[in-house]
Amino acid sequence: MSRVTDMTKGSPAKLMLGFAVPVVLTNLGQQLYQIVDAAIVGRGVGVDALAAVGCTDWTYWMILWSVSVMASGFATFVSRYFGSREYEKMNRAIVTMTVLSAVIALVLTGVGLALTRPILIFLGTPAEILPDAVTYLSTMIAGTLVVTLYNLTASILRAFGDSRSPLVAMILAAVLNILLDILFVLTFRWGVFGAALASVLSQLFSLVYCTVKIGKIEYVKPDRVACRWDGRLAWEIFRFGVPLALQYIIINCSGMVLQSTINTQGADFIAGYTAVNKLYGLLECSAIALGSAFTTFVSQNYGAGDYLRVKKGINVSAVLAVGAAVLLIAIMLPLNRLLPRLFIDLSEQGAEAALAVAAKYLVHMILCLPVLYLVYVHRSALQGTGDSNWSLLSGILEALTRIAAAKVLFGMWGETALYWSEPLSWLSAWVFVFVPYLFYQRRNLR
Repeated sequence: MSRVTDMTKGSPAKLMLGFAVPVVLTNLGQQLYQIVDAAIVGRGVGVDALAAVGCTDWTYWMILWSVSVMASGFATFVSRYFGSREYEKMNRAIVTMTVLSAVIALVLTGVGLALTRPILIFLGTPAEILPDAVTYLSTMIAGTLVVTLYNLTASILRAFGDSRSPLVAMILAAVLNILLDILFVLTFRWGVFGAALASVLSQLFSLVYCTVKIGKIEYVKPDRVACRWDGRLAWEIFRFGVPLALQYIIINCSGMVLQSTINTQGADFIAGYTAVNKLYGLLECSAIALGSAFTTFVSQNYGAGDYLRVKKGINVSAVLAVGAAVLLIAIMLPLNRLLPRLFIDLSEQGAEAALAVAAKYLVHMILCLPVLYLVYVHRSALQGTGDSNWSLLSGILEALTRIAAAKVLFGMWGETALYWSEPLSWLSAWVFVFVPYLFYQRRNLR
């Protein structure tokens, strides 16, 4: 039997920490895929190859984060029905969200493959790195169905309070990814294609592992009743999850606009910026993990009707999130020049310039982490109570801020605007989830 945690009883801090720590480690493992890819490509193939991988970041993140938050949103229904002990509805929801996820993933794959080259050309990708960028992005997009279903199965496990099984899956898959990277890139000399293929195959392993674990949960019984198509439930799940995905599509479109400005700065600047974006995944993954814990806690207790416990949990989560951000600042700030060297070989031409860009950008990112973490606290609070519209609005404002930094502030401040683009975007997003959260908190407590 898979591990299940009832979050409607016990200490909120203990429950959320016990849930969040394995998720943090899981997300670290997932980020390790792209970090290992970038490190092996950057140091084993060259700065231009690293820049080629970096040019695809925002475009691929648009798919990756969209399906990830959509899956997390879908799984909110599992937490809610589990908290209210409505097991028949819960099983029907699991079947419905699996079908919806597969269909959406196939559509994204077809559209993504058709637009890969035109998008990279539109973003002004330098001609010398365009072929590698197209190869890497096309291979990653071809694995969208695998990535989507993995994120769904992991989110379903977390909806039951089981954050350890996805962790085990990710540890094993991360090891597999490293081995395949060494084999495909360094031994077979497949370059960026080998790095992307290693990531997709590793995600496939994680999907199989999590699916097996879900099958061992005693509450999960996809019988004939659960498999009957429920159009009303499908629409309810779709209507809740798609705004979350749309939010990240909008955010990543703004990132693509930002990338188009970054691409004008040359391959050295792109490589330095790419190195930090890979590290940014590590900085954000603990925020995502805490957000996942908050969403599961809020959803289960909201489903049980215990609004005072929901409020207490959110207050505890804010303290945990800011504490985690401060800890990361203390650890990573002194390493702002050392960490980017994981991706940059200083013996290569242009490496010193790339390292200088990376060190400066990393400082801006690290110092503003508390704001990013609070975004996830209050965004997760709204999501857990069944509201995804304010998250969408916060995503729109975040996107507009990033575009303004790339196209307006860049004209005034030069490259300094590129370093401040992310922190300013986080601040905009936080305002539009914190204020609505206060409103919903007062309404529910009444």
